[in-house]
Amino acid sequence: MHLTAGTLAMINLQAQIESLERRIEAGWTGIADKTTLIELIALRGQVRSRISDYEWAEAAAEKLARDAPTDPAAFVARARVRIGFHRFSEALSDLDTAHDLGADRADIDAERASIFQAVGRYDDAIAIYDKVATRRAEFDSLGALATLHADCGEIEIAEQLFDESRACYRNVSPFPPALLDFQRGHMWLEEGDLHQARIWFESALRSLPAYAAADGHLAEIEAALGAPEGAVARLLTLATSSDDPDYSASLARILKEAGHEEEAREWRSAAAARYDELMTRHPEAFADHAAEFWLEADGDRDRALRLATMNLELRKTRRAQHLFARACAK
Repeated sequence: MHLTAGTLAMINLQAQIESLERRIEAGWTGIADKTTLIELIALRGQVRSRISDYEWAEAAAEKLARDAPTDPAAFVARARVRIGFHRFSEALSDLDTAHDLGADRADIDAERASIFQAVGRYDDAIAIYDKVATRRAEFDSLGALATLHADCGEIEIAEQLFDESRACYRNVSPFPPALLDFQRGHMWLEEGDLHQARIWFESALRSLPAYAAADGHLAEIEAALGAPEGAVARLLTLATSSDDPDYSASLARILKEAGHEEEAREWRSAAAARYDELMTRHPEAFADHAAEFWLEADGDRDRALRLATMNLELRKTRRAQHLFARACAK
């Protein structure tokens, strides 16, 4: 089955968003359309690395839960947005409320498992995902298991599950397979295999050329493999089109390594200001990225250690533990 071209899919996504916005403004819609709009704008934010989209979705989900306190869909929507901002305890509370209001058990379990995975409760997450995959082995359930085993460092198992998940895909939308390929690339990047990581990030971009995070990681790989010019070109585009400071931070580091100190300082200052702003509004979500920045780009060990400690208290994952160890060792 052929996927819809990624560029066309992004145009269609924007058209869906605008259509729902008009309908909601005119008062022609109910909860289902409002939750769909929240999900679509969050998806756009994920693909384009637009934190402003996530913030819009957060505000809309908060309002929806206030306006529809007896509808489980409102609390599931708010839980998903809160998961995106790493507000895990609040998200679990929303899922409990949704369950009490009659939400579908399978949907609630899937969201709970994603939280358990995010905070490092891998056994709890595997217990849920295994049950779902045993009952119904599909793209979503197998893909979730693949990313979980990747987080656990079980690469061989994860690779098999990534393949099985891809083989189950029966839709034409390029979004799910691109997101899955990105996770596979991220697994190999964490393992230090840049060539395998590049294969899957490039695959994600072939499906979805607008996928900013995949493009950003490809830039890092190009720089690491001795092609800083291509990396800088990619990151310049991303740093000017996205409000995520990760791209400015990466650009500053690569420019500095290439000997462009003045340009590097400008981008480093921009990244520092943006991280400070985001830490004020969303500390749980950006503690790890900000710690990486202060550890690598600016060398502020005390701030990096404080943020890495905060992140480890929130998430007992392998990555959080590794970041904390690096901050302690500096």
